Amino acid sequence: MARILIVDDAKFMRTTLQTILTKSNHEIVGEAENGEEAISLFSEHHPDLIIMDITMPVMNGIDAIREIMKIDSTALVIVCSAMGHQKVVVEAIELGAKDFIVKPFDEHRVLETVNRVLS
Repeated sequence: MARILIVDDAKFMRTTLQTILTKSNHEIVGEAENGEEAISLFSEHHPDLIIMDITMPVMNGIDAIREIMKIDSTALVIVCSAMGHQKVVVEAIELGAKDFIVKPFDEHRVLETVNRVLS
């Protein structure tokens, strides 16, 4: 199974994703609450996949994706966003994100998206 980095400023969202993913035998290698932490943890752990929120303090998900892609252009990123943020999701995809999931999380859709991006 995959080694995954979860990035979201809301602890509840990180916990929700961790629960969904660990039930499917994925390993959570780190949790970050902003883009700066995400870049640092990505460099340290080189996860198979990053699930990245867009709207966060300090550094947003768009800027973090931009920096991560400079480090490793093959990084696999799934962005998560609330409904109504299609414009930033499109920007994230243009920067190299592979897919997106919508909040609130639906367990089946999260796993379906993760499996699709990893395959």
